[in-house]
Amino acid sequence: MDLLSIAQLVVSVLLIILILLQERSSGLSGILGGGEGGFYQTRRGLEKTIFFGTITLAIVFVGLAIAGLLLS
Repeated sequence: MDLLSIAQLVVSVLLIILILLQERSSGLSGILGGGEGGFYQTRRGLEKTIFFGTITLAIVFVGLAIAGLLLS
């Protein structure tokens, strides 16, 4: 395995962890639109950090995937 593959593997595991940490409106009431606050809710504190971290890691993952395709 080369360094690019290892980096992509590490980023993908971290991305999965951050996605699973985003617990939001789980259950049937969240699916049907009921529950607390409706559809839109303001992100604050750690939830906001996890959200932006997820976006950043997704961009890094796509960049590593494209770099892997171009270098192979």
